[in-house]
Amino acid sequence: MNYKDLGNVSVSSLLECDLVAPTVDVNSTALDLKEHDGCYFVVNVGESNDTLSGSVKIELEVQTSDDNSTFVAAADAEISAAVTGTNTGTFAVIDAAAEDATVYSVAYIGRERYARVTVNVTGTHTNGTPLAITGIRFRGKYT
Repeated sequence: MNYKDLGNVSVSSLLECDLVAPTVDVNSTALDLKEHDGCYFVVNVGESNDTLSGSVKIELEVQTSDDNSTFVAAADAEISAAVTGTNTGTFAVIDAAAEDATVYSVAYIGRERYARVTVNVTGTHTNGTPLAITGIRFRGKYT
């Protein structure tokens, strides 16, 4: 998809960097996709303050909901960059120093009205990793 395909676009900050250094699972604010065909999430991950490994890692996952209350993992077929993770909807597994201080992105095109990013933390993260999440709704159906 190129930028001309995006149509009516709106951008929202879903999780502010200066507020987050997760040591436990964190959910972003959900995007309301009413009157939009999908969204794009951009996750800016800072340098980890812990030693990452297969047992101390962060997984980024798209979750969806039809009521903005009960969320489930998105199906891999509904996201643009699925990777093998603990749950479906995973688009990044950060388990080494070479994988932090990076920007990760994923598109969601599904039927649920709400979508968010969940930061799943595995192992003991004493100091955390700063990150920020931005959501971009695209292809607005009405202007």
